[in-house]
Amino acid sequence: ESVVSVEVLDPVARAVGPENLVTDAAERRFYSQDVYSRGAEVVAIFRPTDKDMLARGIAAATSAGLAVIPRGGGMSYTGGYLAPTSAALLVDTAAMNRILEINEEDMTATVEAGCTWAKLHAALKPRGLRAKVWGTLSGINATVGGGMSQNGIFWGARNGTVVNAAVSFEVVLADGAIVSTGSQFFRPYGPDVTGIFAADCGALGIKATVTLKLVRESQAFAYGSFAMPDADAFFGAMSAIAREGLASESFGFDPYLQAQRMKRDSLSKDAKALVNMMKAQGSAWKALKEGAKVVMAGRSFLDDVPFSLHLICEGRHQAAVDADLAAIDEIARRFGGKAIENTIPKIMRANPFPPVNSMVGPAGERWVPVHGFLPHSRMIEGWNRIQALFSDNGAEMDRLGVGAGALLAAVDTSTCLIEPVFFWPDALDDIHCRSLEPDHLAKLKRFPENAESRALVQRLRRAIVDIFKGLDATHLQVARTYPLAETTDPRAWEILRAIKRNVDPRNLMNPGSLGLAP
Repeated sequence: ESVVSVEVLDPVARAVGPENLVTDAAERRFYSQDVYSRGAEVVAIFRPTDKDMLARGIAAATSAGLAVIPRGGGMSYTGGYLAPTSAALLVDTAAMNRILEINEEDMTATVEAGCTWAKLHAALKPRGLRAKVWGTLSGINATVGGGMSQNGIFWGARNGTVVNAAVSFEVVLADGAIVSTGSQFFRPYGPDVTGIFAADCGALGIKATVTLKLVRESQAFAYGSFAMPDADAFFGAMSAIAREGLASESFGFDPYLQAQRMKRDSLSKDAKALVNMMKAQGSAWKALKEGAKVVMAGRSFLDDVPFSLHLICEGRHQAAVDADLAAIDEIARRFGGKAIENTIPKIMRANPFPPVNSMVGPAGERWVPVHGFLPHSRMIEGWNRIQALFSDNGAEMDRLGVGAGALLAAVDTSTCLIEPVFFWPDALDDIHCRSLEPDHLAKLKRFPENAESRALVQRLRRAIVDIFKGLDATHLQVARTYPLAETTDPRAWEILRAIKRNVDPRNLMNPGSLGLAP
């Protein structure tokens, strides 16, 4: 039970209606954990249905001395919505999920913060539109507001991270004021106020609405997959391709992670998704052929592949897209790569927002990533330092059943991602059991609590964060995990603190997030 008296909720209940507050113990426990860890158990969950109710609830809560913690789809793992104190109200934005406007003339869309990336994409698709950067792989649950707060990458990564798609926000501050950050069609007009609230992890305010830039959906696609002989070749090819801007998405796996991926996928679901996508593009015969190729390739085509690199090219004209893929093929071969079955990028593009079953390992293990963004010139050094860490701790990792692989990706023309991913035997939390598909969950092995393995994962994650810090890496989902204060110019940090003092003088808006305090 929460140690905070529920009487503190009375002014909030009067402001928003008691039906919009949840105090059930099981729900409070569920909303006090993220994919990786647990925070203090909040006093209640507030579920606003529009921005005005959101503003009234925040004003009432902070007036009563309650901290306010924003939560989007709950798919993060860096403590972004974990309360540091039980004297906190968690704001669940899921009911604020309307698409308010799709403006085809001005090429913008405005949504409430709780709208998922998948919902927005589905609404735009019949119009031949999509957001400039159009979401993360967890977009079936992850929200646009959460993405704009935590930042994220994947779909449309040639254009950078999801905050690059933002035009403006409406943000509710700690006192309940609703602030518009700029124009509905142009960013920025003067200093970039939208940028101040982008990637703030909810430390400065809670996003109520988001206006995004739209682009035309591509009409032509090409897909490439390559086996790369080693890490040097992989990073050399991925960086060279990124510098040329040849692919809309460019990503890959080290041997451990691709083996994990091959264990978990369903051939029948893959083939069906691919057939449906290609039928929608107007080629039923080609769709059936591609679906058959998925089944024939099976799960063995990556068995002897050290590193795999996967790319999606897209544009207006097939000849141009094919030329981009030919240039990619030449680069990959120059670095010792060879073309392999391109099943993975085709399937992922066919089903861009799959169920989030991969938030646990293929046998039911716990899962958590840690990541860093580096320039091309530091990728090899970063990779080698992380591999040395794993080598130094290999015996203990083997003893405790801790495995580690890596997702690797290019972001715009200058940056690449290294995202080590850990798997270890441990009990699942409520968030895993509620988020996974029930039939998938039922097939998984269930492990007992395993504090020793979990502690090793935590120690290795901290060590990797330190490695990235030594290389001047940057991060998404800063929240309560990454060392923003220590890696920011002191004068710039003081500017951020001054903004925090202005918008949240009592430090009640997601206190501790970003490491910020007034």
